[in-house]
Amino acid sequence: MELKDKTILITGSTDGVGRVVAERLGAGGARVLVHGRDEGRGKATVAAIEAKGGKAELLLADLASLAEVRRLAEAVRARTDRLDILINNAGVGTGGQGAKRQASADGYELRFAVNYLAGFLLTSELLPLLKASTPARIVNVASAGQQAIDFDDVMLTHGYSGVRAYCQSKLAQILFTIDLAEQLDGTGITVNALHPASYMDTTMVRQAGVTPWNLVETGADAILNLATSPALERRSGLYFDGQRESRADAQAYDGKARRQLRALSLELTGQSSATSREKNS
Repeated sequence: MELKDKTILITGSTDGVGRVVAERLGAGGARVLVHGRDEGRGKATVAAIEAKGGKAELLLADLASLAEVRRLAEAVRARTDRLDILINNAGVGTGGQGAKRQASADGYELRFAVNYLAGFLLTSELLPLLKASTPARIVNVASAGQQAIDFDDVMLTHGYSGVRAYCQSKLAQILFTIDLAEQLDGTGITVNALHPASYMDTTMVRQAGVTPWNLVETGADAILNLATSPALERRSGLYFDGQRESRADAQAYDGKARRQLRALSLELTGQSSATSREKNS
């Protein structure tokens, strides 16, 4: 894909693999909308992109708040009338051994809120821009760590562990990917998900108490493959392990589970089914 004149939003792009992806896309000629929570890291990322001749702008938002997710979408719309690629990369890790259950600003289990619900809402809010830019792509950065969603206790009020919460939220991203790909069939927007690489040298991995054994560049290569490879034009609803097409947990291919998650997500983010159908039409 030719990156010149393309506008790309990458959530969680002031650190780790997201920053590497942002810098590479900027070096390739794209206009990069850098997202993060920390202004210092954000400005440093923008400066690094601009130092190599790229174009970048910083958008600050805490994705643990749905109100801030909406403000982020509003800020994107205020800055551009098109969006060629959306990469939902921001996330919260397992928290390591003995991680305690945490709640988002809206009272939802934190990992489900940040890793999944924020991307669900942001994508919904930005679909009109993506449709105005077709062919466009959505990339959801998930994980090989996946656990089936317990619809009787999605917020994990019983038997909580950080690993379980993280794995459930990442599988939710993949269910969303497949579901949205079906809804957007024929629109010119593709949606794919991936596990970029295992235990990359990132803050998230180190905070989990794990010794990294993969380079962030490996994960960046995999993300960029989904975002820009000509081989993936018009291919949608797929899950990749690195750069290899793969299969996710069985629940991802359960249509009933995907519909159940969609209905729950619309309810939790305060969207009606009618509004969602209108955005996706």
